[in-house]
Amino acid sequence: MLPNEVERAVSRYLSVADRLVPGRIRGFYVVGSVALGAWQAGRSDIDFVAALDGDLGERDLRRLSLLHKAGNVPAAWQALVRARPAIPGTLNGVFVAAGDLGEPVTRIRPVASHSGSSFKRGRGFEANPVVWKVLLEKGVTVRGPAPEELGLDPEPGKLREWNLRQLHGHFTTWADRALSSRPPRKPLQPAHRVALATVLSPPRLHHTIVTGEVISKEAAAEYALDTFEARWHPLIRLALARRLGRPAPAGGDASLADRRALPRLVGEFMREVIASAGSVV
Repeated sequence: MLPNEVERAVSRYLSVADRLVPGRIRGFYVVGSVALGAWQAGRSDIDFVAALDGDLGERDLRRLSLLHKAGNVPAAWQALVRARPAIPGTLNGVFVAAGDLGEPVTRIRPVASHSGSSFKRGRGFEANPVVWKVLLEKGVTVRGPAPEELGLDPEPGKLREWNLRQLHGHFTTWADRALSSRPPRKPLQPAHRVALATVLSPPRLHHTIVTGEVISKEAAAEYALDTFEARWHPLIRLALARRLGRPAPAGGDASLADRRALPRLVGEFMREVIASAGSVV
């Protein structure tokens, strides 16, 4: 079952899709925080995998690009009304040819994908062992056969390797930037907020490397508190509170009040998580 707000957003999105690319979307599956039971109204995006029927020409691809804008108008409007730099409730996902769903996931070349303001042709990060594992085990079917009937191959033997590559690639680069004089930023979001929003991602990947299971970022916070040294606990609790939209925990570490120093602290924590993951046998 989908939360009511998710069901309405998905229904609107597919209604627009069926007008722009009629008959093309034969399968539509909700993954991400919704599938993991961690979706939060007014805070979370809605992630999906869509199966497309037939070959798409240039006109169809242009319409898929338009779908990302037209299908997400309500979420964008709410963000504008509330003066938020982020747009919670946005549908982000990957489009895959229905005939390719039975291929090993790392061999699938997506038709397109869109996330945030970005629309990409022939690419899609979401076609990976983590998302495919969630799709197969917990994906919510909105349209089409159930995930277990699709012949999906999440390539479980590559799950650990894929997560390690993410840590040693993307997140190592992120940590290096956080430790520099020019930490990562996003439009309308200061560096300390961007840093806090990233704290829970590496522990989430660490958990999958250790256990083979995929969890939400909220669950990753609890895992991190159990796994990493107590000196990191105030940072983890602050990141969790911000993710849940709650006030900062009382009695937190005074060093967290220095916004300019916060990205560096997050970078140091990431480096420890990455080093720990690399030592897991």
